[in-house]
Amino acid sequence: MNGSATALAADPYNMIITGVGGQGNVLASRLLGNILMAQGFHITIGETFGASQRGGSVMSHLRASTQGDLSPQIPKGQAHLVISLEPTEALRVLRDYGNEQAQVLCNLRPIHAIAVISGEAKYPEIEQLQEWIKELSQKAWFLNATEAAMDMGNPIFTNIILVGALAAAGVLPLDRAIFEETIARMIPQDKIAKNLEAFDKGKTMIRN
Repeated sequence: MNGSATALAADPYNMIITGVGGQGNVLASRLLGNILMAQGFHITIGETFGASQRGGSVMSHLRASTQGDLSPQIPKGQAHLVISLEPTEALRVLRDYGNEQAQVLCNLRPIHAIAVISGEAKYPEIEQLQEWIKELSQKAWFLNATEAAMDMGNPIFTNIILVGALAAAGVLPLDRAIFEETIARMIPQDKIAKNLEAFDKGKTMIRN
């Protein structure tokens, strides 16, 4: 087992990746799981919960341990890290799985539900969402990952930017070389350079 397997803050270390359908959070959970497996951790990825169609809430449970396999679902109130591609989804997860030690990495790009679009509900102000998330966590990082991805030419890079941001935050052992090796097994060769660019961009967007 690689010595990096002692680098997690807890064992097991419980992560929830959340967003809405179409944002690709399931792919993000597979990527993070593969990176951590490459460093000797046992990884359990739970099923996606909620409506997975485009626009519906989606949640993936990812658990890392130096021990054997675990139950795929994180117990309520025991998430160590929440990675959210949409701010209101971060609140939804923190309500059930958060605790005073939880940390949050949150993309600030809002996606409005049908009720908001139709005028039946009001989407909270981003500043208010940030305050609520801070109140429900030990530490929270916020970034405009979608905007940065669009600057690169494609919002699909949002997930990779978030992974790079996690590397900079120091929450997980996310070495760039291991990221490159892992992503190279998951995507075509001609797309690797652009994904490395997204990873590096994410690292510049976090200030501890």
